[in-house]
Amino acid sequence: MILSRRAFLATSSAMTLFAAASAGTAEIAFDHDVVIARAKALADQPFALRDQIPQDWIDLTYDQYKSIWFRHDRALWHGTDTPYNVDFFHPGLYFPRPIKVNTVDKGVARPVLFDLSRFDQSDQVPPLTLDDTLGYSGLRLRTELTEPGKKNEFCVFQGASYFRAIGFDAIYGLSARGLALKTGDPMGEEFPDFTEFWLETPKPGQRNIILHALLDSPSVTGAYRFDITPGPNCVMDVQASLFPRTELTHVGIGPLTSMFLFDETNRTRFDDFRPAVHDNDGLTIQNGAGEVLWRPLANPQRLQVSSFADASPRGFGLMQRARKLSDFADLEAYYHKRPGLWVEPKGDWGKGAVTLVEIPSDKEIYDNIVAYWRPAAPLGKGERTDISYRLTWGETAPFDSGLPRVINTRMGKHSSGARIVTIDFEANPLFDDGPEAMTVYVNSPHADTSDGVLQRNPETGGLRLAFTFDPGTRDLVELRAQLRKDGKMASEVWLYRWTE
Repeated sequence: MILSRRAFLATSSAMTLFAAASAGTAEIAFDHDVVIARAKALADQPFALRDQIPQDWIDLTYDQYKSIWFRHDRALWHGTDTPYNVDFFHPGLYFPRPIKVNTVDKGVARPVLFDLSRFDQSDQVPPLTLDDTLGYSGLRLRTELTEPGKKNEFCVFQGASYFRAIGFDAIYGLSARGLALKTGDPMGEEFPDFTEFWLETPKPGQRNIILHALLDSPSVTGAYRFDITPGPNCVMDVQASLFPRTELTHVGIGPLTSMFLFDETNRTRFDDFRPAVHDNDGLTIQNGAGEVLWRPLANPQRLQVSSFADASPRGFGLMQRARKLSDFADLEAYYHKRPGLWVEPKGDWGKGAVTLVEIPSDKEIYDNIVAYWRPAAPLGKGERTDISYRLTWGETAPFDSGLPRVINTRMGKHSSGARIVTIDFEANPLFDDGPEAMTVYVNSPHADTSDGVLQRNPETGGLRLAFTFDPGTRDLVELRAQLRKDGKMASEVWLYRWTE
């Protein structure tokens, strides 16, 4: 549908009065220590909700909300020699509490006030209240990527502490968060908010952009610094200082949120023309011992939480290994172009577990997958915790173990009544001597498994491992498989939790 455009209902005089009423134009000296001090001071006070915007903004329908859009010619730094532009999202609907935004130039921070004239809208939008509670709900970063002279978007921060990014020739998919609290707990999850941002003004020719954020929630506050570099992969170096208001026994560091509906492991549950629907198809882990694990994602019938205990992890991420259009046959969603996201710790994260939460889902509109690092020791009330890591948004994890990766997993019913599993490994020089040179390891603590059969897959050039298992009366079976050659690892470790 083509939307008609019209002038905003607010008159220019009303806009002038609104801007004057909102004119908190104080300038302050700024560096990241200012955000840390703010977070520390907040943690010493009881949590307080921010003001809500007027009710008529909250009551906007989805179509009305989408009928207000940002004007690129009103972007922050538009028309300057700064290599970045910043767009803003208006509040309303799902975003009832606005954020604050500041720019930082030569060590001085200045607020960016809400300005309705930055937006256009269609005639579907009703008259809306203008008062000093209004603010933006998020921001979008744009810079020159692959088209000279054109600034394209590559990163968005909006909603709670959620943000997402893409590399070149990619489509937005999974999200990251500043922090996860009590994910999957029976008493419910807590969602911290980024309440204020500071954008350092990039210099001409600068390839990275630095953004600071203040996090607040009933249980914890935090000061974040994001050093963001767009490219074929978008890379973010993250520094966080956390100040718990209460002891945090279930905290998620570097949390990732994604969607998995079905693939060849559970295809029969969905009447859909597409062979698969997911933003990501597996969790990969490089643990502290250097072992590489691949855990295909699942859409279980009941909530399930998997913990992969570790010490000093090297990294983990939710990846998308299905990279052909035919893997999805979807000409609109383009799932084959969705990014993976790799979390690389900086420093020693100590003991804990990479934790995977899989939530039952019946629609692709719901994010039902969460992965994060859960420290073994609680974060103590009033104790500052500093943590650093790198996020890489791209097609593959930014390391090469030299081991063949799993590129697909299929499951179904075998003629014997047992379940059959096939695992495809990508082509690799380790396979040049053929399947006969490999030793297959397949086992389960819960069910008998057949001897694995290994064959060359002529389509992929790699090897396919097939085996069966009989769950009997069990409704949960953990499975593990790996290839070895000359006594050494010759593939990733494949892990799976089958459920009835």
